[in-house]
Amino acid sequence: SEKMQRRRSSKTPKQPLQVLHHKTQTDLSAWRKGGRIDPEKSVQNHQSLNDQKNDSKQDSLEEALSYFETVQDRVSLKKNSVLQKHLTTVESIALQRGLPPEGFDVLLNVALSGKLADTVNTRLLKSLVPASVIPETSVVSSVSWLCVSKCSGNIQLLFLRWLITMFDFIDHKEQLHALYGFFFSFLQDEKMCPYVCHLLYLLTRKESVKPFRIRRLIDLQAKMGMQSHLQALLSLYKLFCPELVTITLPGKMKTYFKNSEGPWKAAINTVRRRNQNSPVSQPLFLGTAQPQSRKRKWNTQLIIPVRSKTKNNLEEDREKNRIDLYSTNESFPVEQLQTFSQLLQNIHHLEFPSQMGSVLTNPLLLHYMNCIKDESIYLRLYYWMGQTLQEECTWCVADNNQYEEEFKDFLETVYKTECFLQEGFSSCEEFLYKSLPLWDGFCCRSQILRLVSWIPLSNFSEMKSHLYDPLAQLFFTSSLYFKCSVLESLKELLLNWLNWHVIHLDSESDSQVHSLNTTLSGLVNVVAELIHFVGWISTVALRLENNPTFLLYFILDFYETVCDMYLRYNLPLLIMPPAGVFYPALLSMDSVSLNQLCYIMYRY
Repeated sequence: SEKMQRRRSSKTPKQPLQVLHHKTQTDLSAWRKGGRIDPEKSVQNHQSLNDQKNDSKQDSLEEALSYFETVQDRVSLKKNSVLQKHLTTVESIALQRGLPPEGFDVLLNVALSGKLADTVNTRLLKSLVPASVIPETSVVSSVSWLCVSKCSGNIQLLFLRWLITMFDFIDHKEQLHALYGFFFSFLQDEKMCPYVCHLLYLLTRKESVKPFRIRRLIDLQAKMGMQSHLQALLSLYKLFCPELVTITLPGKMKTYFKNSEGPWKAAINTVRRRNQNSPVSQPLFLGTAQPQSRKRKWNTQLIIPVRSKTKNNLEEDREKNRIDLYSTNESFPVEQLQTFSQLLQNIHHLEFPSQMGSVLTNPLLLHYMNCIKDESIYLRLYYWMGQTLQEECTWCVADNNQYEEEFKDFLETVYKTECFLQEGFSSCEEFLYKSLPLWDGFCCRSQILRLVSWIPLSNFSEMKSHLYDPLAQLFFTSSLYFKCSVLESLKELLLNWLNWHVIHLDSESDSQVHSLNTTLSGLVNVVAELIHFVGWISTVALRLENNPTFLLYFILDFYETVCDMYLRYNLPLLIMPPAGVFYPALLSMDSVSLNQLCYIMYRY
């Protein structure tokens, strides 16, 4: 077959390595006799041994793929040693190195064709970890097996979970988008519905939203109740076509979908750790920054994957300079976006990558988010970020302690993105509200407190229970340095709210504010409660620490912002420092504290 010929042709590059193999034997024999070996030769020896191992593994994998391609119906796993051998080979290579693109067509077809028992099919699906990319044609041909119901319901569910987990590894998406209606028809199956909704959520474009699909989702919601996965899809539909979705949906973001990547998560991380410095994996990514050494899934997703260069892509590249993109509906490939002028020319034809994490480190895409207020992009980004923060938090998930440094890097990236966009993410707010009660105040301290400074405006009762109360417990029981860090973070939070007020002074509403009445009185109330909270913890902290000058400086620094709210930020609010702050500063023997207090009173 054509596939077999392709696999056989892949063996040809191995022949020149035979010369090195003979050289290896010579060098080893010289070493045994006590002869001196040139260091360059020893490196070659090591390399050739690795090549031998790789060749034997590749031969074993090719034998296994050839076996599964021609396997007969209903082979017993227990009684067939050949099946056991080849299944073990696929599992071990997939979990260590990942599978090559040409292996997915064979293994997906045999797993979904029902030829083998569910035990074997399950193990095969759990072994489908890519070394680089997954061909879209393999996915499409495997989807066709769902039409004939050859595999069991459990295998269909596992396949959908695999497809969701590996979505970002698929080299193209156009044919998958063409199957949108096919996937939509599976919503009637209650077991498959959550995973189908998740897949549709990833595939949905504006042209996917049709009145009959909206009616179907509303009917399902009436039948099943307020299911989060149905709400997610309806929310996305409403963002694309608000005139078609007239029902009221919860405005607050939450975790819409269950985690689907459990069986493959460890294997993906293992393959990435192994391939992170491999030259084979480098061409798969486009990066203008330094080489990436980060390992976890969020860091890998911060780079935009380059599409495989098929014949059509090469023709597009030749023609791209002659195409007037203002007169065509074709989308501009985001991996070709290199300059700000390109962004301006193609801003109405830009299609965001499926990997929303890659947006965080791309200034051009962040500029696009600032210019084009596309709510669907924010919704996708919030969903991805919320899932990542929840699953990878080092103090919420027991097994993640070893990845603290990488989690710090991710939080730092999120913080820099918020600074760039000058707005906080609601997914970060939810993460902070859930994780602060469990936080020890040490892990990722500076990153967490920086994220606190970008919490969006929300009502006081919610902030009191989820932010102020857990923060106060940590504040009173922690070191002087931690107290000063919290005060600095809350000062930045106040500044960000006041800047938001100045920017949006003339606007009636803004998408950033999701749960706060946007009237001036609502803003005044929330700001006043923050200032009262800081006044209370500052008074208690000065008593606990016996009025140190260092702490007093940060407290008065906060009130330097408070005293200017009316004059500089046009907010009709005047709040004086409490007596527990005013008198320690007034009676301080330190001239700096007294100078700060005099400045504050002068501004009042």
